[in-house]
Amino acid sequence: MCGIVGIVGNQPVAPRLVDALRRLEYRGYDSAGVATIVSGKLERRRAEGKLFNLEKRLDEQPLDGTTGIAHTRWATHGAPTEANAHPHFTDGVAVVHNGIIENFSEIKDELLAGGAEFHTQTDTEVVAQLLAKLRRDGLGRREAMHTMLRRVRGAYALAVMFEDDPSTIMAARSGPPLAIGYGRGEMFLGSDAIALAPFTNEISYLTDGDWAVIGRDGAYVFDLEGNRVERPRQVSQAAAYMIDKGNHRHFMEKEIYEQPEVVSHALSHYVDFIEHRAKAGTDDIDFATVPSLAISACGTAYLAGLVGKYWFERYARLPVEIDVASEFRYREIPLNPASAALFISQSGETADTLASLRYCRENGLKIGAVVNVRESTIARESDAVFPILAGPEIGVASTKAFTCQLSVLAALAIAAGRARGTVSQAEEQELVRQLAEMPRIMSSVLNSIQPTIEHLARELSKCRDVLYLGRGTSYPLAMEGALKLKEISYIHAEGYAAGELKHGPIALIDENMPVIVIAPFDRFYEKTVSNMQEVAARGGRIILITDEDGARASKLPTMATIVLPNVGEIISPMIYSLPIQLLAYHTAVFMGTDVDQPRNLAKSVTVE
Repeated sequence: MCGIVGIVGNQPVAPRLVDALRRLEYRGYDSAGVATIVSGKLERRRAEGKLFNLEKRLDEQPLDGTTGIAHTRWATHGAPTEANAHPHFTDGVAVVHNGIIENFSEIKDELLAGGAEFHTQTDTEVVAQLLAKLRRDGLGRREAMHTMLRRVRGAYALAVMFEDDPSTIMAARSGPPLAIGYGRGEMFLGSDAIALAPFTNEISYLTDGDWAVIGRDGAYVFDLEGNRVERPRQVSQAAAYMIDKGNHRHFMEKEIYEQPEVVSHALSHYVDFIEHRAKAGTDDIDFATVPSLAISACGTAYLAGLVGKYWFERYARLPVEIDVASEFRYREIPLNPASAALFISQSGETADTLASLRYCRENGLKIGAVVNVRESTIARESDAVFPILAGPEIGVASTKAFTCQLSVLAALAIAAGRARGTVSQAEEQELVRQLAEMPRIMSSVLNSIQPTIEHLARELSKCRDVLYLGRGTSYPLAMEGALKLKEISYIHAEGYAAGELKHGPIALIDENMPVIVIAPFDRFYEKTVSNMQEVAARGGRIILITDEDGARASKLPTMATIVLPNVGEIISPMIYSLPIQLLAYHTAVFMGTDVDQPRNLAKSVTVE
């Protein structure tokens, strides 16, 4: 997802704008730019690639001005070139934009017929062109902004500057988030509270349909009908977080090693370690009475939901309907208004997940949000919020957010089981004891397996294809392992249910194919071993991830065996997440890819 920052200040803003953009680098981007008003004229500097290219441009051509907007772009319409980079200028109008203008072709055709000349391949340029035309037609700045917003359709967050008003930024939101920051004698705008953290911790969030006029002394917010509205101010927690790699080479590595600590924080919110009881975290969803549960999410969060489905159905005997959000919202599922729905999202801004949430809302379901950002749109539109408390996750490939999501879902499933009478007091206490041990075990695993992982990753870096297999909750982990490997190393990888091997994927097995088998010594182990035998019979190179009992029981030759401690089934997915994360990470490091910001990916996807 792109990043937006704006400052209406009382000192040169370009350096501060670039610094704020740096705090949004984790989202992924392919170009960047900044614009200010200097001596009554709009000026800008743009560059392809990473922010240091923009900084170099600014060193060569400094940019003055006390009001400015800046942007990191993730290409949707048009190649990632300097010409397509934001801000876009047209006749005294500057625009930066996150999202997609769905009717841009229609508006562009109208403007071309009126003599407009377009200079980019982007959908964003129609906003600048339309605003410029409306100004030429005699409308004032606010009237032009309001009229433009009533013409465009789609998902957008916009920041606009007019050359003839050097002390104002206008902003609008329909989908992607925008926050206004309040300072002393200056004001701020950002697509993420983290971007504004160095400047202020007092913010207000625009809601869908809002647009705002921001000056040095405050902001006026209007709805889409043009009525003045008030949005509550709140104290953001983003300033409390240090966005720093510490002693680690990459944010992803740092976040992998933060997991024992952040999982401990998450569990303390949902578990009473003295009484060994799970807490639901909210009274807004009564798990005792809901007849079924719908879960929807995207990417890694969806895979966390798949694990959660096993838990809710096993421990709470609660039927779960789950789908990726981009499919969920279009299936027109017949939903029971008495049911509840859970939506899982690290950012809380994922467009497809938010659309699915609204579909369930329209059908009368109670809504729960499992999110990392409590101030996010998904959280604000939910009846119950279940924060995962992972702290900012900067690496695009999710690690600590995934294990925190799993930890929260495990605690919720246990609490739901107690509420529904399907988990006894003794069973609950034993499950909670296992959760309580998890941070210690995670720390031990991280400290012990790295040499084995690094050696194995060197071999994997020479491969073109990898298969992952698992059963039960290890099946979603197999898909997560494959997802991690392909998104940061660019090696083709697929995760399958182990029992599906003979229904197609076995055709791929030869002596060049590594097959990573996730097989704790649990009730599925013997069945999984039979699938391993099928691989071994065809010359496949097996990498077994198991525990001490599983390693002793296995008689098959392996390329490598990663041995983890014996752990309870409820915490197995979190523990087994660690080797698959480290394996993907070290493979990508050996291959020299951009681990924290892999190509073509964004941290938060706010377009469909």
